[in-house]
Amino acid sequence: MSKHQWFDELQKVITIGTLKVDEPLCKYTMTKLGGVADLLVIPGTTEETEATVRYAHEREIPLLLLGNGSNMVVRDGGVRGIVLHLAKLDTIRIEGTKVHAEAGALIIDVSKQAAAASLTGIEFACGIPGSIGGAMAMNAGAYGGEIKDIIIQATVLTQSGERLVLSKEELELGYRQSIIAKEGYYVLSADFQLAVGDQEAIDAKVADLTFQRESKQPLEYPSAGSVFKRPPGYFAGKLIQDCGLQGKGHGGAEVSLKHAGFIINKNNATASDYIQTINMVKAEVKKQFGVDLELEVKIVGEE
Repeated sequence: MSKHQWFDELQKVITIGTLKVDEPLCKYTMTKLGGVADLLVIPGTTEETEATVRYAHEREIPLLLLGNGSNMVVRDGGVRGIVLHLAKLDTIRIEGTKVHAEAGALIIDVSKQAAAASLTGIEFACGIPGSIGGAMAMNAGAYGGEIKDIIIQATVLTQSGERLVLSKEELELGYRQSIIAKEGYYVLSADFQLAVGDQEAIDAKVADLTFQRESKQPLEYPSAGSVFKRPPGYFAGKLIQDCGLQGKGHGGAEVSLKHAGFIINKNNATASDYIQTINMVKAEVKKQFGVDLELEVKIVGEE
């Protein structure tokens, strides 16, 4: 079957969402890198998401979940098969001290809405540049807080399109890991338990964390966020800094002068430039400190 046949068949079930053939993924990634997707599906509802996952599974078409593209590097050759982008599933609902958020909602927006409702517990997420789906998959965390501190449950799809509701325990959340990532589940939504807090204290904490993020991270350039996981006993950014790698890179990609844990697309980089810079950093840190840096970002697609 060709991508045009997939398009024709999925058009029958994707009536609210959007389908695009040969769509450049650089439009959807935070790095502004990546070749084309054979077929990009942007579902308008959870039912359309379910239909897409089932369709791909039944016809054995490769399916890649893009999320909001913040923690991913898409190679220049693009992605064969179907790419699923959940940006339209962005409903956030607050009921008392509970927050329900769909997978495509940005975790920054969830944090802001919770703060506006005088709810505390998710302030740590006010600077995490990802979607709820991505945050769930990697148990996102910052500034001493993480998703597992506040999660009640998540609704996911298995690779065959079966809907499951997973409790906090069933999610198996650890440092940058979860059953979602392990099993390749697709998040539809998540429910969080927060607490009523003091508005002044919440606003002060959000303002402080936002300042810390904006002053320490190179937000003026496209990037995939923190490239490497924290190695046991070290900080990745400090190791990279101590190797003297800031300002160095390949092509248009460069290790940030502002935060060594970030690799930025400084000047029309290709994905190949970005990946070569990642490999250079890993090799140099291994050579100078004997530490193997593990990727936090996911590299996908074809050369």
